[in-house]
Amino acid sequence: MIRLILVAVFLIIYFVISLPIQLAELIIEKFNMDLRNRSSLAIVNFGLKCIWFLSGVKPEVRGHENIPDDRAVLFVGNHTSYYDIIITYPLMKGPTGYMAKKEMKRYPCLSWWMYFVNCIFLDRKDPRQGLKSVLGAAEMIERGISVFLFPEGTRSKDGKLKDFKEGGFKIATKAKCPVIPVGIQGTADIFENHLPFIRPSKVIVTFGEPIDTEHMDRAQAKLLPETVKERVKILSNQ
Repeated sequence: MIRLILVAVFLIIYFVISLPIQLAELIIEKFNMDLRNRSSLAIVNFGLKCIWFLSGVKPEVRGHENIPDDRAVLFVGNHTSYYDIIITYPLMKGPTGYMAKKEMKRYPCLSWWMYFVNCIFLDRKDPRQGLKSVLGAAEMIERGISVFLFPEGTRSKDGKLKDFKEGGFKIATKAKCPVIPVGIQGTADIFENHLPFIRPSKVIVTFGEPIDTEHMDRAQAKLLPETVKERVKILSNQ
């Protein structure tokens, strides 16, 4: 319970202190969007690493060299915990926006930081808005900002990999960018498996080899969700 209290108190202090910083970020983006991206990334990563420390978690990272240094990609991972984002975001090599459900906009301070780090809010009930989000994500990759997708659509309660929704993979085929499969192990053991306690857990994040989409034909593109799912399944040790 002590770790939960520490994390909760830290978040309250962090969000209160960050209010004037968010105002400054709004001003900065009017003149230099790249500076805003870099400064917001540094501030958010600092907060997330503090949560790592308070939660007693130090992830083991494998295959980090598979992330390209010179171009944006689509990351695709399994999803079992809120900690999936907390753990993986500081591991990104450059600006990366996560696909998030529209309901996250209900939380002002959190959703503002999500905006500053290029997260995309997806309306899962509106196909037209969903397509618009996918096209926006593809354009973002073309501008050099990577995107992280959890194609199961929601967290898996039993830890088993669920079916991948196909729509998000249009981001990669539209942007013709590499897809990096990501396997995440152990995050549900930090919090979800013993609510409301936060406990240290061995967490392993494995980045797989890039899957090229630039030269895919239509048939290969259609098989992409299943291809990536099999890679993620292996990387997450399922």
